[in-house]
Amino acid sequence: MTRVALIDDHESVRLGLAAACARSGVGEVVFSGSTVAEYVRWRSDSGEPPADVVVLDLMLGDGATVSENVSRLVWNGSQVIIHSVADRPAAVRQALAAGALGVISKSARTDDVVAAIATVARGEHLDNVEWASAVDGDRAFADAQLSARERDVLRLYAAGLPLKSVAEQLGIAYSTAKENITRVRVKYVEVGRPAPTKVDLLRRAMEDGLVSETSDAR
Repeated sequence: MTRVALIDDHESVRLGLAAACARSGVGEVVFSGSTVAEYVRWRSDSGEPPADVVVLDLMLGDGATVSENVSRLVWNGSQVIIHSVADRPAAVRQALAAGALGVISKSARTDDVVAAIATVARGEHLDNVEWASAVDGDRAFADAQLSARERDVLRLYAAGLPLKSVAEQLGIAYSTAKENITRVRVKYVEVGRPAPTKVDLLRRAMEDGLVSETSDAR
């Protein structure tokens, strides 16, 4: 039987999926929690092997990006399904790029989610409308192609830190952090997604899955 972990900050969603897994007999839910950090702590404390499949909400409320969450789960040895309302195609694409094997809408029937778990447990990608929409939309939603340093600076700055604090946290000069933000703004303009204000930068960072909706630009 497939060992399943459910990570979603809505308990009702987790309870519904756990009941569906139990009813189908396809998967045994070995973990249910609201963050990837909780899952990692559970594994460390219990000594349990990784879940075969993790059903992961696209945007959690802990500030971690979907890329970070998926990468961490894949590195831990699990296959990952994104379970989302799928209204953030850029974030979905980031999840797929980080190693998720597919995405299924929260509007799907629970039986369809269970079937998706079985598919991913075999190491197969989900070939569905949500996956196709995310991939096809890549051309329409221009990627600013930020460097790793630019993404780090943007993530912290857009989440509310003053630029001086961003520089201190990353161990770089203030002038370097300021230069990175300038380059970020230029790159977004070049792809038709201008971000002249800090609020605009927050929106772009949210669209690209760098910060969660709970972040607050100050």
